Amino acid sequence: MIYRKTAYLLTALMTFFMCGCDEETGSIGIYPNEDAVTHSSEIFKFYTRSIALDSVLCNSYVSYLGNIKDPETGTHIEASFATQFHTFENYKLPDKQLMFPLNVDFKKSEPVKCDSCEIRLYFKDYYGAGDTPMKLEVYQLDKNNVLQENQEYYSNTDLGQYVKQGEEPIATKVFTPIDYAITDAERNSATHTDNIYISLPAEYGSYIMNTYYDHPEFFRNSYEFIRHVCPGFYFKLKSGEGTMLNISVGTMNIYFTYYDMQNPDTAYQAFSRFAATAEVIQATHFETEDIHKLVNDPSCTYLKTPAGIGTLIELPIKEIYRNHETDSVSKAKLTLTRYNRSETSEYALGIPTTLLMVRKQDMRPFFTKRQVPDSKTSFITSYSSNYNSYTFDNLGRLISYCQHEKINGMKESGMTETQWETAHPDWDKVVVIPVKTSNTSDNYGQSHVSSVTHDMGMNSVRLLGGPNTPLEMQVIYSGFK
Repeated sequence: MIYRKTAYLLTALMTFFMCGCDEETGSIGIYPNEDAVTHSSEIFKFYTRSIALDSVLCNSYVSYLGNIKDPETGTHIEASFATQFHTFENYKLPDKQLMFPLNVDFKKSEPVKCDSCEIRLYFKDYYGAGDTPMKLEVYQLDKNNVLQENQEYYSNTDLGQYVKQGEEPIATKVFTPIDYAITDAERNSATHTDNIYISLPAEYGSYIMNTYYDHPEFFRNSYEFIRHVCPGFYFKLKSGEGTMLNISVGTMNIYFTYYDMQNPDTAYQAFSRFAATAEVIQATHFETEDIHKLVNDPSCTYLKTPAGIGTLIELPIKEIYRNHETDSVSKAKLTLTRYNRSETSEYALGIPTTLLMVRKQDMRPFFTKRQVPDSKTSFITSYSSNYNSYTFDNLGRLISYCQHEKINGMKESGMTETQWETAHPDWDKVVVIPVKTSNTSDNYGQSHVSSVTHDMGMNSVRLLGGPNTPLEMQVIYSGFK
């Protein structure tokens, strides 16, 4: 019996110190009587609703291209993108005298010529049918209006504004995700990566090479290259529906011929590559039709990516603290349950794997400031296929934080509770958004979230809830008699 009482005391104290650390701490001490510590739990109802995410920050290094229809909801998603190209520091080409066309005495003043010029857009995977014909137009971006490194680009940014007005496409391309121009053996080989091949005019490659010989300083770094030589390209889908490509990297390749000065009869084939990588800007524009009818659906809430819908939760904080003003919220737990899909299309959109919960008022700065979850005002959870749901286990610190924010705000402003809540309508609201995370390990082998970005994949789920269907949250209190 003594052993049980001692264990109970230790458990109670540990629960209080670990879970109630955001409450007032001035009187915390060692209490010899375990009967002074009380625990209780209650169930509270809360409500959810869908909110439109008309634009999200595109800080992913993946671009999207295509046009699809969600077979479950009927909404359309169309994506186009713009990208710059990276040049290596102090870029070099062979001596001009060695380039094609060759002068017999290796004295050259006329322009050089490239053999050919191309862009390849490599994609890791795609959504939809692999044999759907799609027509693509490629536009040069404007040197006088370049994409800026210090600017944030959102999914609703009109990327066409970075193309010179009246500019015609430099190239067009009809393609299918499955490249039928190559054999099955080539397509399935370990060295092959699926890509869209776009032929650019050879004159464009010659222009870049001659600019190098006239102004090598423009190739000193990517900043100079983008502003003086090649500001990038805008890739816009002209026609086609049923496919969305996940573009992982793009390259611009310039093929040329040069000669051996010691043996002019010997020619070499070579190429120069410029890549669209993390060193330069890549921005995707999404247009999602008909999402507002989903937002206004009272029978459920939605999570829809890439730039679609999130779920807003109004936390019952006032109810939680009613008659518990001096207690500490040790733990608060809520679960969002997914509806199974009613349609059986083989092209159903995916299920978001990771969700971020963040205060509604902090949603945009969370991403612009490149923040990570702090388990106080922002949290991460993962989809459970076993329970078909997403669970946020310990929201006690969040509830305590919001309550103390209100109390302190009322004291500082002299407002009544009603006045303060009217002035701060989002004080008790959080938003749940699908995200992608990256992790790093510390010196002890512990994994930590190092970055969080919006989930830009093709995903959609319906959740139990909505403005007319209350959900339940479990709250556990700790306190002293």
